[in-house]
Amino acid sequence: MSRHTIIKGALILTAAGIITRVLGFFYRIYMAKVIGAEGMGLYQLITPLYMLVWSLSSSGFSTSMSKLTAQEKARGTEGNVKRLLHLSLMISFAIASVLSIITYLYAYEISLYIIRDIRTELSLRIISLCFPCMALGSVMRGYYLGLQNTVISAVSQVTEQGVRMAVIYMLSSFLIPKGLEFACAAAVWGMSAGEIISFLYVLIYYMAKRKKYKAPTLELRGCIAMIMATAVPLTLNRVTGSLFSTAENILIPRQLQLFGCTQAEALSTLGRLSGMAMPLVMFPSSLLTALATATMPAISESHALKRYTRIKSTIHQSMVITSIIGAFASGAFIFFPKEIGILIYSQRQISSILRLLGIICPFLYIQVTMSGILNGLGEQLFIFRINLFSSAANLTAIYFAVPVYGINGFLLPWIVTTVIVTSATVIRVNNALGINIPVFTQHIKPALAIVCACLCARLGQSRLWYGIHYKAGVVLTLFASGVLYVILVFKMKCICRDDLRL
Repeated sequence: MSRHTIIKGALILTAAGIITRVLGFFYRIYMAKVIGAEGMGLYQLITPLYMLVWSLSSSGFSTSMSKLTAQEKARGTEGNVKRLLHLSLMISFAIASVLSIITYLYAYEISLYIIRDIRTELSLRIISLCFPCMALGSVMRGYYLGLQNTVISAVSQVTEQGVRMAVIYMLSSFLIPKGLEFACAAAVWGMSAGEIISFLYVLIYYMAKRKKYKAPTLELRGCIAMIMATAVPLTLNRVTGSLFSTAENILIPRQLQLFGCTQAEALSTLGRLSGMAMPLVMFPSSLLTALATATMPAISESHALKRYTRIKSTIHQSMVITSIIGAFASGAFIFFPKEIGILIYSQRQISSILRLLGIICPFLYIQVTMSGILNGLGEQLFIFRINLFSSAANLTAIYFAVPVYGINGFLLPWIVTTVIVTSATVIRVNNALGINIPVFTQHIKPALAIVCACLCARLGQSRLWYGIHYKAGVVLTLFASGVLYVILVFKMKCICRDDLRL
C-alpha cells in the first residue's frame, strides 16, 4: 500500500470522524440540556452494555476482516476474501442474534439485578433490536477498510450519527416530558435507528458493487481458523474492556453513595465524567482514530511483505501528529477547563474533571495510535494483557478509593495507570521494530510550546475579551492559543520537511 493511499484513507476517515464528532457534540449538548446530568448518567448505564454486545459480536470480526482482506490482497490470493467475508458475517450475525433475544427477554432482570436501576428496562428492550444490524454493518465496514475503500465507512459513520440526531430531535418533545426513563429511551431509539440505517446503506452498496473473485484457495476449515485466530484475541480484549467498563459505570454511582452522595448526585457525577467530560477530551483524537484505522491494514500488509522500513516511516509520521495534537489538547484542558465547560455545556461543574483529564491527554492519544500499530503487527495478545491490567487497576480504585476520596479516588489512580500502560505499549513497539523515538523533539518541545502559548493567551485574555460576549471570548482565546502554538511548533522545529509533505 502506498503512502498516498494511507494518507488519502486517513483524510477521508478524518473528515468523517470530525463530522461525526461535531454532530455528536451537538447531540450530547442537546441531551445534556434537556435531560440534565442525571439523565446523562442514566444513559451511561446503558452504553456499556451496548458496547459489550458490540465487542462480543462485532469488534473482533470487523478488525479481523479488515486485516485479512488487506493480507490476502497483498499476497495475491483475493479469491479467499469472499469466503472470509461470508463466514465472518454468519458468525457475527449468529452471536448478535442470540444476544439480542437474551437482552429483550430478560431486560427486566438485567435492569433490576445487574444495572440496579429499573428505569433502564425500556431502553434495554429498544436497543436489543439493533444488535444484528450493528454486527453485520461492522463486519462489512471492516471488509471495505481492508480494500482501502474508506469512503463507505466514512459515509456510514456520518449517516449513523445524522440519523441518531434526527430521531432524538423528533422524539424529544414527546418522550422527555414523561420522565428520565422515557428521555433515555428517546436517545436509545436514535442509537438503534442509526445502526439499522447505517447497515442498510452498506448492504445496498455491497449488493450493487460486489466484486467477482476467483475460486478460493483455502478450504472452509482453513478460513474459519484464520478468522478465529485473529478475531478471538481481539474479541477477548474488547469484551474484557467492555465488561470492566460496564462494571465501572455501574459501580461508580454505588461507591459515590458510600462517599456520601445521593443517588441523583452520584448519577450526575457519572454523567459529567462519562457523558460530558470524556467525549470532550477524546474529541481531538478523531484524526488519530482515523489514522490508526487507516494504518492498521497498511502495517499488516507491509508486515506480511517484510517491508519494515515502510512500517517505521508510517509509525514515525503517526507519532509526530499524535504528539502535536496531544500537547495542544492537554494545554487547552489544563489552562482553560472552566471556560471550555461553560462554552460547550453551559456549566462549570466539569472543570475539575477536565483539568485532571487534560494531564493524560497525550498518553490517551498515544494509546489510540499504538492500538492501530500493534493490531497491524499482530500483537493482539499483548493488547489484551495490558488492557486487562489497566481495567483491573481502575476497578480496584473505584471499589476501594472512591468511597473514601470521591470521584478523585478513581481519576488520580487512572492517570497513573494510563501512563504505565502507554509506556508499555511504546516499549513493545520499540522492541518489535527497533524504533528510537526522539522524545525531546516529539514530546518535550510541543509541551513547552503549548505552555508558552496558553500562558500568553491567559495573560492577554482581558484584552481579547474586552467588550465581547463571554463565549465569544473563550473561542477567541482558544484560537489565539492555537495560532501561537502552531507558530512555536514550527519555530522549534518539531516538524521536519517530510512531516510537512504529509
